[in-house]
Amino acid sequence: MSNPTLVRPDLPHLVTPLPGPKSAQLIARDNAVLSPSYTRSYPLTVAHAQGAMIEDLDGNRFLDCNAGIAVCATGHCHPKVIAAIQAQATKFLHYSGTDFYYENMVTLAEKLQSLAPGAGPRRVYFGNSGAEAIEASLKIARYHTGRERFIAFFGAFHGRTMGALSLTGSKSIQKRGFGSLLFGVTHIPYANCYRCSYGKQVETCAVECVKVIEDQLIRHILPADDIAGIVVEPVQGEGGYVVPPQKFVDELQAVASRHGIPIIWDEVQSGMGRTGKMFATEHFKVDPQILAIAKGIASGLPLSAVVTRPEWMTWKPGAHASTFGGNPVAIASSLVTIELLETELLRNAEQVGGYMLDRMREWPHRFRHVGRVQGLGLMIGFELVKDQQGRERFPELRDRLEQMAFQRGLLILGCGPNSIRLCPPLVFSRDQATFCLDTLEACLQQSQESSM
Repeated sequence: MSNPTLVRPDLPHLVTPLPGPKSAQLIARDNAVLSPSYTRSYPLTVAHAQGAMIEDLDGNRFLDCNAGIAVCATGHCHPKVIAAIQAQATKFLHYSGTDFYYENMVTLAEKLQSLAPGAGPRRVYFGNSGAEAIEASLKIARYHTGRERFIAFFGAFHGRTMGALSLTGSKSIQKRGFGSLLFGVTHIPYANCYRCSYGKQVETCAVECVKVIEDQLIRHILPADDIAGIVVEPVQGEGGYVVPPQKFVDELQAVASRHGIPIIWDEVQSGMGRTGKMFATEHFKVDPQILAIAKGIASGLPLSAVVTRPEWMTWKPGAHASTFGGNPVAIASSLVTIELLETELLRNAEQVGGYMLDRMREWPHRFRHVGRVQGLGLMIGFELVKDQQGRERFPELRDRLEQMAFQRGLLILGCGPNSIRLCPPLVFSRDQATFCLDTLEACLQQSQESSM
């Protein structure tokens, strides 16, 4: 064991084989009682967390590039967030804002109204999760338009409740065995997707993807006046951290405008500072009609929001509600989270993420199994391919890299069919980013040498 006085608290330090004995015992207990539907990529147990560091039950310390799946925007246990939670907990923990009134719920709605891209007033609906935000968005769109069908995209992930799952186009296992889903959801390719962007100009790909809506769907099988909404992620999350070209967004908005179809922008993963701006739609000059927010909004507490123009939120009292949505403790956390984003973390995400992307863009030239590298802010992904010419996907290598990084104290996760996502807490320092990239480069180099 190294001298503990020389160990940096902001970088990994492993003291046992992984998993250690205490972690192995917990994993065995977990396997006996918890749902087998959970996906665990590697045997990480969490005992303590601070900033971008995770400590397991055996005292091993890891650098977190997952942030609880892009949730802990302010890092783990930020002292200002903890203080806000504690202060609210001494007042009251719950009193259902859908039935009664409390001030911090109004304050947060006013804040989200001011932050939402575009101009003009907004109304806000609060829920507990990203899936709930999507479900509410679907109901808003159906209620207002009087239509019932939706367009979504291959590769998209919108949640696991039945409506959100109907929109999801990520993995068939997520739908297998659950029977009939929401009626009338049609999936089309997402611009810059793996299938069509290689071998074509990205701008051409973007136009072709959107042309499907008018040239094929509306013309042949899906009347425009039946479409209640188009549901889209401004940056695809689970689909591979895919950043579309501006042309895709422009064309999509133009088609929706021509036919009076609202666009539901799913900012569950890409919002709340993840891309270096408060919302990813700001990168694409979008004035969203319906905006779904969750994950990073409350630094780890369950909270979601749907932000719309008043003319879209036309449903009547009793049409939709949530007992716990807008919980006062979660809202207290959210208000401090937004303050930290505005004063320091947006800038840090942009700067540290820019440093990482600049360095990673050289990887396809250095490592023959690295394909596309892309991202915005601290929402960065890279693909693993079998060869640079054919662009054949290499999911087996992606899975190995997850394990190799874990054994070096770095926590990463896959996404899409063959990509790695990097979504660390937005407090991620340049030194931590350097450790992350050094570790991944060592893993890629080792993999490259072993396959020669």
